[in-house]
Amino acid sequence: MPLLLNNFTQLENFGHSLRAPSYRFRLTRIEEICEVFRLAQELGLTVTARGAGRSYNDASLNGGGITLDLSGMNRILEWDPASGVVRCEPGVTLEQLWKCVEPDGWWPPVVSGTMKTTLGGCLAANIHGKNNYQKGPIGEHVLEFSAILPTGESITCTPTINADLFYAMISGLGMLGIFTSITMQMKRIYSGLMSVDAWAVPNLHQHLGDLLEHAPNRDYIVGWLDTIASGKNIGRGQIHAANHLKEGKDSNARETMRLENQSLPTRIFGVFPKSALHYFMSPFTNNLGVWGVNTAKYIASLPKHTFRQSHAAFHFLLDYVPNWELAYGRGGLIQYQSFLPKGTAEEAWREMIGLSQRRSLPSYLGVTKRHRPDKFLLTHGIDGFSLAMDFKVTDRNRSALSKMLKEFDDIVLSAGGRFYFAKNSETSAESARAFLGDETIRKFKELKKRCDPNHVLESDLFRRVFG
Repeated sequence: MPLLLNNFTQLENFGHSLRAPSYRFRLTRIEEICEVFRLAQELGLTVTARGAGRSYNDASLNGGGITLDLSGMNRILEWDPASGVVRCEPGVTLEQLWKCVEPDGWWPPVVSGTMKTTLGGCLAANIHGKNNYQKGPIGEHVLEFSAILPTGESITCTPTINADLFYAMISGLGMLGIFTSITMQMKRIYSGLMSVDAWAVPNLHQHLGDLLEHAPNRDYIVGWLDTIASGKNIGRGQIHAANHLKEGKDSNARETMRLENQSLPTRIFGVFPKSALHYFMSPFTNNLGVWGVNTAKYIASLPKHTFRQSHAAFHFLLDYVPNWELAYGRGGLIQYQSFLPKGTAEEAWREMIGLSQRRSLPSYLGVTKRHRPDKFLLTHGIDGFSLAMDFKVTDRNRSALSKMLKEFDDIVLSAGGRFYFAKNSETSAESARAFLGDETIRKFKELKKRCDPNHVLESDLFRRVFG
C-alpha cells in the first residue's frame, strides 16, 4: 500500500475538462504489467492503460483505481526499410514512428491530427485519419500484435490467428488486454512533399457534396467547417485534398524526406516561440472572437490554390501551436464527434449546428471527413461522413452543454449515426447500445468475460458506456 500512496495523483483528459485521481504506475517492462495486475486483484482495484493522455474524454481515466502509464514502453523493436514492416512497443508515438521510417521512403498508413498519440492508444481507439475512405482505420494495417491479459496469459493475434480478439482488442478501449508489441505495414512514399488543393465551399450541401465527389480520387481529404455561420451560409468552410507525389515527380526527393525538412518550426518568423501563442489566443476564444476569426478565415480561403506541403505539416495540424487547448481556459474543452450516413448527414448536422447557435453554445471548431465501414467490433466506421465539434466548457455552461450534447445523441441516432469512443464524453450506455446493437455488446461482454473474468481492466469510460 505505501507504494500505491506514493503514486497517487490526479490525471486529466486532453481537453482539461475531466479529472480523476488514481494510482499511476510508469512501466518500462512487460513483467511489470503482470505485477500490477496481481497487485490490483489483491487490493480489489481496477486498472486502465494510459499512453500520451491525448483522448478528449475519459478513456484513460480511472477514478480511484490504477493507471498504467505505458509511455515508457517506447522502443522501436524492429524496422525493415526493405519491406516497410515495423514492430514497436505500445508507448511509441506517431512522432517517433514517422521520424524512424520517413527518411527511408515510408510513412505511417494512418495518422491522427497530432503526432503525440501512442500506438497503443491508436489501436485501442482504432483511430482514423484524413484518408479513412481510402485506407480505413489504423487497425487495417496491423499485421500482428502481442498482448497481456489480466489473467497473466500472453497472446498473439493476427487477422487469421485469434481473429476474434484481433478485431475486438483493436477498437476495444484497452478493456480486454494490454498491447505489448505492435507490428505494422508502412506506406511507401517517393517524396517528402504532397500536392495539396484547397478551396472554399459556401454551404453544408456543397461541403458534403465535395467530400463525396473528391474522396475516391484523393489520398487524403478533410474539411474545415465554420460552425458559427448561419442561414444560407451554414456549413460553409474549406476543403483540403492531397495526393502523394508519384515516383519521379520530386527531383529532390532525398532532400525533402530529410527530417529537418519535415519537422514543424517551433518559432514564428524564427523569433516568437509558438509555445506562448495560446496566451494570445485566449482573448478570442469566445463566441464573438471565434465569429471574427472564422469569418476572416473563410474570406481568406476563397481563392482556390494548389501547393506542395510536407507530410508533417499536412497531417499534424493540431501540433502547429503547442498547448493550444489551454486557450479554452480553466474549464477546458470537450469534443463531440458524430458519424452519419451520407444520406442523412446534411439534415442532421444542419439541425445540430442550428441548435447549438440558438442555445448560444456554438462549437468553436468543426472538422469533417469522409468514411467507410470496417470489420472491427466496436467500430465507428460508416459509409458517410464525420463532423468533430469543439466546445468550450465553463462553470456556467457545463450543465447546459451536457444537456445539449445528449440532444445531439438523439438526433444522430435517429439519423442512423455512430459515435467514437476516443472523443465524446457524454455518450450514455443507452446510446452506445442503440448504435452498436445488442449482438455486438453481447460479443464484447463474452470476450471480456473470457479475457478478464475478474473485471480488472476498467476505465471511467468503460463504466459510463458499458457499466
